[in-house]
Amino acid sequence: MIEKSLKLPCGAIIKNRIAKSAMSENMADAGHAPGFKFTNLYSTWARGGAGLVITGNVMLDLNALGEPHNVVIEKDHECLEELHAWAKAGTQNDTHLWMQINHPGKQSPKFLSNTPMAPSAIAYESHMKNMFNKPRALTAQEIGEIVERFAYTSEKAKSAGFTGVQIHGAHGYLVSQFLSPRHNQRTDQWGGSLENRMKFVIDVYQAIRVAVGPNFPIGIKLNSADFQKGGFSEEDSMQVVKTLSELGMDLIEISGGTYEAPKMMEGAKKKDSTVKREAYFLEYCEKVKKLIDTPLLLTGGFRSKEGMEEALATGACEMIGLARSLAIDPDFPNKLISNEDVKSQVRPLTSGIKAVDKIIPIEITWYTEQLHRMGKGKDPVPNASVIMSVLRTVFGIGSAMLRRTRA
Repeated sequence: MIEKSLKLPCGAIIKNRIAKSAMSENMADAGHAPGFKFTNLYSTWARGGAGLVITGNVMLDLNALGEPHNVVIEKDHECLEELHAWAKAGTQNDTHLWMQINHPGKQSPKFLSNTPMAPSAIAYESHMKNMFNKPRALTAQEIGEIVERFAYTSEKAKSAGFTGVQIHGAHGYLVSQFLSPRHNQRTDQWGGSLENRMKFVIDVYQAIRVAVGPNFPIGIKLNSADFQKGGFSEEDSMQVVKTLSELGMDLIEISGGTYEAPKMMEGAKKKDSTVKREAYFLEYCEKVKKLIDTPLLLTGGFRSKEGMEEALATGACEMIGLARSLAIDPDFPNKLISNEDVKSQVRPLTSGIKAVDKIIPIEITWYTEQLHRMGKGKDPVPNASVIMSVLRTVFGIGSAMLRRTRA
């Protein structure tokens, strides 16, 4: 069944049911443009066989970065030539290439933002307080400007040749912050009730739809829950999904957790029922599919064709999202479709030092290095040293912190 095409509500057709889910590349050039490394990487993934490839997060504002080497698209910084090359590379082999668009909100590191912006002036209370400064609350005018930036970046993506866009509404970034009563404690039209807290994402979707038209795919990545006390709940999430479905969203990707409670990366801690069925958020998808007709993309945990086929056959989702599997085996979709006896090589990672594992986000940094290898035209190394990756990360962060901090 993974070989079957999928028609989206807007009319676009994706050639099969496999999607390369977003992973932040963090390898833009010094001017935050996508250089030759992006064309190398996305050409590799396009040839790998996935029907849909979703980029890592593209930022809307040079003064609001999640990582030092994010791609940024804003007025007077459109990188049009580079974007065209990126889109051409990633749409080979009849592949859909969607740009994931994001704003970090307060999830912008100290060495990049002295005073980041967020729905409310609430600092992180967890281990993250050591990495992120206390934010200031966005004004109503600034919220409107960010909505316009989402629309502007989407229009540029379309004109450059990308075949869709995805709003990043998960993992603790700005859209996720607005949805969470833990992080959004505003008393105006964007805070309080769930209806008010979802106003921001609704405004973003509607502004993008006006900018790109009715026949261009718009998707969103959403949390099934934040898995935090007082945060975005499963019940909240289902209502947001239902509302966005009714408004015309074309594809809803389900993930879960934030970098405070990273359930999207906790494959080693899965309960027995999840191990058997592979996908982390399958039970949530089964519940929400009873409420909507919009196609669901389920990401997280899939390792075998059997697990993927079962999820599709039961109707829990319409597409299978793979990320880390394609960071170490970019040809994995082709192998699945050709019925090769293959399973994902993804494995739990550890430096062997518990204190280091708590401080360094190894699951992010190690896999990012594999993307960088492909960006340089090299093959990934599935058995690369974790501890060497940690050392390179520490050195890289230290170098970045010596540069000017953004206001």
